[in-house]
Amino acid sequence: MNKKKIANLAPYGYITPITVILIGFVIVSVIISIVLSFTRYNIMTPPTFYGLKNYERLVTDTKFMKALFNTLKLMVMIVPLQMILSLIVSVFLVSHRHMLIGKIANSVIFIPVLCSNAATGVIWRELLNGKIPAVETFFGLFGIKASMLLGNAKTALAVVAAVAIWKMLGYYVVIYSSGLLGISESFYEAAKVDGAGTVTRFFRITLPMLKPTIILAVFLSITSSLQCFDLIYTMTGGGPNNASTTLVIYAYSLCFAGSSSAGYAMAVSNILFVVILVIAMLQRGMMKREASEV
Repeated sequence: MNKKKIANLAPYGYITPITVILIGFVIVSVIISIVLSFTRYNIMTPPTFYGLKNYERLVTDTKFMKALFNTLKLMVMIVPLQMILSLIVSVFLVSHRHMLIGKIANSVIFIPVLCSNAATGVIWRELLNGKIPAVETFFGLFGIKASMLLGNAKTALAVVAAVAIWKMLGYYVVIYSSGLLGISESFYEAAKVDGAGTVTRFFRITLPMLKPTIILAVFLSITSSLQCFDLIYTMTGGGPNNASTTLVIYAYSLCFAGSSSAGYAMAVSNILFVVILVIAMLQRGMMKREASEV
């Protein structure tokens, strides 16, 4: 395939050979996952054809249903708060970007993003294990026992969601900030002349002009929350009593943690893949419609 043909495959420019290799790797991985989901396979022995039994098992598997519910619940807890908070913070940072407080905050807020999810999960687990008096005292002011937050089935998933929001806040602030900086000041100046206040300018100018950025950020947040693994694995391990077990954690436990049901784990993973694929198609459609309206 020559460079001209490869370039024609790219909607926004030239696709490098490395990109083609990576895309091919993803496609092959998906095909392998689909094929193995129709087999009885435990990694140690060769796979044998199992038909639709793995997918039939999903319907009656209570652990799968709970993992699916937890996955969707985690997404609902993370995405709205993450989008609202990051938008508020980005508006503040952009409006104060020439001030000292804005410059400091702009640097500090991105630090958690640079840390690995596994390290972040371990640090927060240790902070909330009840061995640090200062942390216990702080949460005690609100009538909360810090050592029980991860050990309580009612709060474990919410704590993971809160840490995930804090961890990636800076990432989405950068995305929103770039979108805000791309809005021409002439729109705001014209609105001021017409007597529009700060709130009116935000809802009539900022949000409509920021719509493509919001669609992108929401899509990234959704896919990230659906695939959340490191934080959950290091903070709760999916417990207590499967209260924080998501589809990714469940698939991992099926494949590597004792049961060695790799074929069934592939079926669980494929359900998650379908969910993410549908969301990606919806996001692509919304972006196309938004581009056609401009």
